[in-house]
Amino acid sequence: MKKLHIAISTDNVEETIADYSARLGVQPCSFIQGEYALWRTESLNVSVRHDPDCKAGSLRHLGWEDSAAPEFSQNTDVNGIVWERFTAQHQADEINEIWPEANYKPEC
Repeated sequence: MKKLHIAISTDNVEETIADYSARLGVQPCSFIQGEYALWRTESLNVSVRHDPDCKAGSLRHLGWEDSAAPEFSQNTDVNGIVWERFTAQHQADEINEIWPEANYKPEC
């Protein structure tokens, strides 16, 4: 199964969580205060991250959460947009590597 992944930069994670939780109809399944939040719905995988190198509201990258992905991969399309392909476990491993206190498991 594939879910579209959208990664967006924010300068206020907490306000973004309130807004996107209302829009998506679910709370984030992973949250690092002031840094990061992840929502996984039936069809979408959406993350927001405080990234001082990106303007708030800008697209960080797109991709696919794909249960058949053999490994994490990344490439750039003809428009310069980075696309990733990964499993839910690959994403959990990355979250836990960056923020060990998250102890995130992809069951949400």
